[in-house]
Order: sequence, then C-alpha cells, then structure tokens
Amino acid sequence: MNKRIFNAIWSVAIVVFLSSLIFIMGVSYSYFSRIQAKQLKIETELASQGVEMGGMSYLKKINSKEYRVTWINSDGKVLFDNAINKNKMENHLKRKEIKEAIKNGYGECVRFSSTLSDKQLYSAKRLSDDSILRLSIIQMPVWTLLLGFAQPICFVILIALFFSFFLASRLTKRILEPINSIDLDNPMKYFKEEEYEEIAPLLKRIQFQQEQLKRDQKEIEKASLIRQEFSANVSHELKTPLHAISGYAELVENGMVKKEDIQPFAGKIREVTKRMLKLVEDIIELTKLDNGGAEMKWEECDMYFIAKNAIDSLEVEAASSGVDVTLKGSKAPIRAISQLLYSIVYNLCENGIKYNHSGGKVEVDVQQSAVGIILRVKDTGIGIPPESMERIFERFYRVDKSRSKEVGGTGLGLSIVKHSVSIHGGNIEVKSKIGEGTEFIVKLPNESE
Repeated sequence: MNKRIFNAIWSVAIVVFLSSLIFIMGVSYSYFSRIQAKQLKIETELASQGVEMGGMSYLKKINSKEYRVTWINSDGKVLFDNAINKNKMENHLKRKEIKEAIKNGYGECVRFSSTLSDKQLYSAKRLSDDSILRLSIIQMPVWTLLLGFAQPICFVILIALFFSFFLASRLTKRILEPINSIDLDNPMKYFKEEEYEEIAPLLKRIQFQQEQLKRDQKEIEKASLIRQEFSANVSHELKTPLHAISGYAELVENGMVKKEDIQPFAGKIREVTKRMLKLVEDIIELTKLDNGGAEMKWEECDMYFIAKNAIDSLEVEAASSGVDVTLKGSKAPIRAISQLLYSIVYNLCENGIKYNHSGGKVEVDVQQSAVGIILRVKDTGIGIPPESMERIFERFYRVDKSRSKEVGGTGLGLSIVKHSVSIHGGNIEVKSKIGEGTEFIVKLPNESE
C-alpha cells in the first residue's frame, strides 16, 4: 500500500509538472510571437519613413540579414528586394499583406515562403506614392524557444523531480502514519477524529470484525467446553448401567442368586441394557446432528403423517403410564429430513409421557401456515421451573434428576430436538407452569413453497 500511494502521488506530480511546462511553453511561444509581430510593425513604420525621404538610395544602404525588405509599386511589380534578385520575382499584387496595405494602408500576414522555404511574418505599409514597403522576418519555431530555454528548463525539471520525490515520500508517510498507528483492538476510539474521517467505514468494519471474532472465540470456547462436558457425561452415563450389568452378572455367575431370582435379575439386566442402548442411539444421533445432518436426505414429506407414526410408536409406553396421546390437524407437506421430523415429535411426546401423571394427556397439533409448518406438543405433566427454562436444551440436563433416572431418560432428547429444528432453519418456543404442564411450539419454514 505504501508503494502504491507513493507511485500515485509521484505520477500525479510528474503529470501536473509536464502539463504546466507544456502550458507555459505554449503561452510563452504565443507571447514571443506577438512581440515579434509588434517589433516587425515598428520596423516597417521606421523603414517606410526612410523610403519616403530617401527612396531607392535609402534601401540600398540597408544592411540587415535579420529582416527581408521588399519595395513593390502599385501594380505589384517588385522594385527592390534585399534577399532575392527582383527580376526573378513574380508579381506580388495578390499577396494578402499587399492587398490589405493597398486597401487599409497597412497589412500583415503569416505564411510559408516558397522563395525562402521557411515560415515568415510579413508586415506591409502603403507609401504616399501608393507603392508598398514590406518587411518580413522568419517566425521563431517552438523548438527554437525550447533550445533557448534548454538550460533553465533542465534545471527546473531537476528541481521539480527532486521536490516531487521528496513531497511524495513525505505525503505517503503522513497519509499512512495514522493508519499504521490504529489500535486494532479498539478502532472506534478514532471514529470522531478529523484525520480518520475518510476511513470511518473501515474503522466500523474493523470493529464489527473484532466483535465477530470475539463472538466466534466465545462460541469456540463454549463448544469446546460442551464437548468436554459431553465426554465426561457420556462416560458417567455409560459407567452407571455398565456397573449395574456387571454387578448383576457377577452375582448370577457366583451362584449368589436363588433360582427364583434369576429371572428378575435377567429382567433388570435387560432394562439397564435397553437404557444404555437408548443412550448410545441418542449419542450417535447427536453426532450426526453436530455435522449438520450432512448424511441425511432431504425429501418431500408430510409432517402430519410423521407425527402419527411417532405417536403410534409410543402407544405401548403411553398406555403403561396411563397417559392419553392425541393428534389433531391436517396434512402438512414440507421438504425436510423426515427422520429428524420424526425425532422431534417422538422426543417431545416421549418427554410429555414420562414427566406426566396417570390420567394425564399429551396433545399434538400439526398445522400449515403461510410461513411454514407449526407443531404444538402440549402435556399436563409436572412442568418446568423458570430457572431451568434456559437450560432444558443442554445435553444431559435434567429438570428432575430423580424422576429421570426412574423413567429411564437419557437427558439428550431435547438437545436432539433443538438441533433438528435448527438444521431445518426453524425455531422452538417453550411455555410451562409448574404442576400444570408444558407446551412446545415448533415452527419450521417450508422450503418447497
């Protein structure tokens, strides 16, 4: 950036200097041309007075190599010329300066002379006998002016280049110094300072990115902490049923269990194993969800039909708990991952059954709205305390730990629900009152619309 700014300033300085030089040379050339023409007119006036007084004898005495002097009679015939033999010259009556002198008394012109093969300034004056006296001089070309100014111009160019380089370096340093001194950790403290006014948008963007990085860092730290806690919780949750299975098996193996107690012990081992398998299944599902459901297939499906299948799968569990599960609504087509929609309904309904009481209800409602699908799962269970509302979607978090152990909950159901909803770009709302029940409201956008 430093090099680019320096080159830009340096280039502008050179362009401005050369443009100024060309302009000055043009103005100077025009000025000197006017001075030359004015001087020629004065010389013509003086010479005409001499001819009036001395005639041909005066002209023959003129010894000037700078001016060409021509005397022409009223018929255009050349009477005298100090540069060319008059007998070889054509009639001058049609020359512009001669015509003007005959008509107005004085005339002038600038043109290329075929006789002398150069560009000439002509000045002609009519005399009292109607003859014409004409003086001419070579018009100074631009390159002559340049050669005349060559030495001072070269000196000026060197000085200009030196100062351009010096100023470009100083300006570049001055421009970049405030930028290089910016405290990137706190860029907004420069926001109202005058010298940073032009880069205010940059300062805002730096501040935004700093905040974004801090948020990302917090998210990374939080995710790392969650993984650590998750690993510790998984180890703990698996260790407990494994110890139970190992203990029951050891008792049976050592013959310490009566024959009539073997079947109950086997039943306990089966229940613990079932709970452990459920835990492993939930962990595997969460792992897939952590990867954004990349391995899962998006397809056209019906939320109402999926909810019905999930409720049917919980029929035995609901009956044994004395909880009535009902479904209402209508067809709700949506493009989604069907297994995740099933998991949402299943886990919400399973919680509604487990944390309910005999004779309780779980009501499921599926509706299609203008913005997508709305799923409501409402139960008449124990409810969720206000202080637990923000934590219920955390992995292994249980509102009632003793009841969770009793009903065989893994503590991962709601975490799976939240991840599944998030993958679909939806959101979930919770309403609950202690002793009256809980309602989960899931809103999913319909990508197929």
